[in-house]
Amino acid sequence: MPITQIAVSLNSTEESQLRAQGFRKDKVNLNKGTAGDRIHLWYKDESSGEGITRIQFSYTDDMAKGLCDAGYRKIDKDLNAGAVGASVYLWYYKGSTEADVAITDLYVSTNATDESQRVRFGWERLTCDLNQDTGGNYIYLWVQRETQVYIGDITATSTWISDVDLFEKGYTRMDDNTNKFMAQDRVYIWYLLTTDEEKAIRDLQVSTNCSEYNNVQQQGFEVVNMDLNRGTGRDEVFLWYRKDGNDPIKGLGMITDRAVRPYKEVGARVLKMTQVSSACGKFTFYLSFYR
Repeated sequence: MPITQIAVSLNSTEESQLRAQGFRKDKVNLNKGTAGDRIHLWYKDESSGEGITRIQFSYTDDMAKGLCDAGYRKIDKDLNAGAVGASVYLWYYKGSTEADVAITDLYVSTNATDESQRVRFGWERLTCDLNQDTGGNYIYLWVQRETQVYIGDITATSTWISDVDLFEKGYTRMDDNTNKFMAQDRVYIWYLLTTDEEKAIRDLQVSTNCSEYNNVQQQGFEVVNMDLNRGTGRDEVFLWYRKDGNDPIKGLGMITDRAVRPYKEVGARVLKMTQVSSACGKFTFYLSFYR
């Protein structure tokens, strides 16, 4: 059955209220590994009613504006309440584009091994750490849909100008900035789902220098016209795709070093993208995808 309602509880009183309303509780504390409030996700799956088709997150005002203007509904509960990280909010949408396929189940992962098992069974990971900047566990929300979906298109943005247009066309924003921890442009990758296997992207590559750029281009890949290192002054990094050969790609996401090995062990492809520095050290971002 499709999930028709989502809610968030920040305390035991709210938990009791949602339980009385017939919501089901996910057992994972979204603040796991921090000193923040105990926060839980709740949902209803019903045979009647319009199903939720897309879920996004915001942790800046600019991210929130595009979602609001595109008609997404905000759950006004900070998923980092009581912790030191950024305020993270969940938004959901009930759409009718070709890319809108009802969500039938949710899962919250708390470590890389847990994540890799979701990949293994074909779940779709939403690319936002719900413990954003807290130092706690890496917490990700995963969704399962009523029919098989594939990645039909991919693009990237470095401004907020086209957010509403992309959301209205059915695109999903991967809510993790490829320039994370940098003061430069915020760059986000977007993908469009399709249920038509014939429309699916079948291979992805990343180029991190001029030599790799030329090599990938000669292999017949199409470039996503956005430097994932935009504004940093470092080597240009480009994402490439093609729609011929291989099995269709069912899902993709951004991961860091901690998840590379578990993802590879379950058959995901992992491509190095960018490296950034923070107060906690250096992080390398990878694009992962699976067929």
